[in-house]
Amino acid sequence: MIDKKLLHYFEGYLTEKRKNTFKEVLANRTRHFSVVLEDIFQPHNASAVVRTCDIFGVQDIHAIENKYINKVSRHVAKGSQKWITSKRYKSDGNNTQICLDHLRANGYQIIATTPHNDSCLLQDFDITKKSAFVFGVEAEGVSDYVKEQADGFLKIPMVGFTESLNISVAAAIILQDVTTKLRNSDVDWQLSEEEKEILYFNWVKKTIKNVDKIEAHYLKNIV
Repeated sequence: MIDKKLLHYFEGYLTEKRKNTFKEVLANRTRHFSVVLEDIFQPHNASAVVRTCDIFGVQDIHAIENKYINKVSRHVAKGSQKWITSKRYKSDGNNTQICLDHLRANGYQIIATTPHNDSCLLQDFDITKKSAFVFGVEAEGVSDYVKEQADGFLKIPMVGFTESLNISVAAAIILQDVTTKLRNSDVDWQLSEEEKEILYFNWVKKTIKNVDKIEAHYLKNIV
């Protein structure tokens, strides 16, 4: 639950245009699909995927850090990292399994993106099921562990000599396709009102300079 009186106070620091933009973006946000980055070591790739998620309205990114730390380049992400919900898995345990268990507990099927298996073609993918798309480390792709644990496989049709796409390009193609189909479907894909309210509150706070001081001043005055 959020403090609605505090939210109203914060809103006084925003223009009507800014508040309306937040609400318009939230209306197009979804958690029906989610993205998993497994051991991505090049910051520009991870950052480009974050930007892609924001562009196509996918709210959540899960970053598995078994070998490499997932880093975001502000230059590439263009500020999109502020609006996306990121969860990092970096404990000493099996980070991959912890991530997959968390996603399954929230109703997701695990879809490994790979061109090297008998995968479902992108145009044939069933968008009605909640799905977490796993993108693997550069060059090598998703790990064997993920392949063993996956509920399904997905690939982008390719007819050239090259057998794979850069991860950021692959993510963009897949997310553009599945989110477009999702919005043209009867699936209940939008965020709940509670989810929208929580994100809106967080976005408002991220927009205001010196928000901690402003909040402290507010709390002091209401006491």
